[in-house]
Amino acid sequence: MSGFLWGVSTSAFQIEGAFDAGGRGPSVWDEFTPVHDNDNASVACDHYHRWREDVALMTRLGVNAYRFSIAWPRIQPTGKGPANTEGLDFYDRLVDALVEAGIAPVVTLYHWDTPLALEEEGGWLGRDIADRFADYTALVADRLADRVEMWIPVNEPAMVTLQGYAIGEHAPGKTLLFDALPTAHHLNLAHGRAVEVLRGHGARAVGTANNHTPAWPATPGDVAAAESYSEIHNWLYADPLLSGRYPDAVADLLPVQDGDLRVIHQPLDFYGVNYYNPTRLKAPSEGNPLPFELVEIDEFPRTGFGWPVVPAGLTEVISSLRERHPDLPPVYVTESGCSFPDEVHDTDRVAYLDEHLKAARAAGAAGYFVWSLLDNFEWEAGYSQRFGLVHVDYETQVRTPRDSFHWYRKVIRGE
Repeated sequence: MSGFLWGVSTSAFQIEGAFDAGGRGPSVWDEFTPVHDNDNASVACDHYHRWREDVALMTRLGVNAYRFSIAWPRIQPTGKGPANTEGLDFYDRLVDALVEAGIAPVVTLYHWDTPLALEEEGGWLGRDIADRFADYTALVADRLADRVEMWIPVNEPAMVTLQGYAIGEHAPGKTLLFDALPTAHHLNLAHGRAVEVLRGHGARAVGTANNHTPAWPATPGDVAAAESYSEIHNWLYADPLLSGRYPDAVADLLPVQDGDLRVIHQPLDFYGVNYYNPTRLKAPSEGNPLPFELVEIDEFPRTGFGWPVVPAGLTEVISSLRERHPDLPPVYVTESGCSFPDEVHDTDRVAYLDEHLKAARAAGAAGYFVWSLLDNFEWEAGYSQRFGLVHVDYETQVRTPRDSFHWYRKVIRGE
């Protein structure tokens, strides 16, 4: 697309609700515990039923792009077999409404909601899931490729591997540490298989959305710890997609077969950066099986989640990507946002977004997607953290635009 993309982002599991509607099957997140206050996403923002209202909010906001995800269990309730027509119909209507409103649909195919039946067969630990993902991609592309502007096969694979399989903070809740690394390769392979399918269906633009964090050593003696963390968090996913090779430190730990890297390394039309905060590392203490330990960053203001507010970190991320990969395609900031208490007069969020948007534009980003349009179910934190430009009363489902909504609207208009 030409021109700067002013966008907002959401994900299916976090906003749709309607677990039992339209033939949807269960996902790994339906079953995951513990979640803050025993919250669940069975209703969430009820976007499945209120999507027209949410498109109207985006039209009022003035964005020209909306990044959302498709729930794999809505399309294939067990992760296999023919498409569930009701699920495809839902997204078909949403895409039509976006196009009619002049808002470019930016579709993420996988935002962490693995069909539960596939996880019970091994999930991302098994190689076969990449083939299942290609099948699912074909079903979606066959229906939507003629209207979707941009495609993102896999959102933040680092978080799936690290939080879902290595330390168990996210679904499916496994604590495998380094034995989780095969999931990284299978996620990358699924990306590559999906790119092939999307190209075959005439997709307009295909990219990715990786979570990136500057890895800061706590002291000059902790550089090795910081580099080790960065290899796993940042480069384990970017390097094979952009250069066709894995970082040397982890390459021998991955179940790579002949031809895999050719599948993973294909030309991309854009590269998506999801950025929230930097990470500080030190050498591990005795008994720690990992080659690093996280250290608090306490010299900056913090969001409601306790994350340090460092806009310069976004510039650092984009600069490091370009330095490591000189042929980097156009960069979009596909997620950027903050949680703060639920006041409608959200001065802190306005300041956060203003500073990060300026950092993104100064770094030459081609677009900026605020996370998030709506308050939503925030994974293991339940409803305790609010990221939305729009406040959601979860009891009544009333949507109230915050001051940050009106601020963003003015910025988009150039006022």
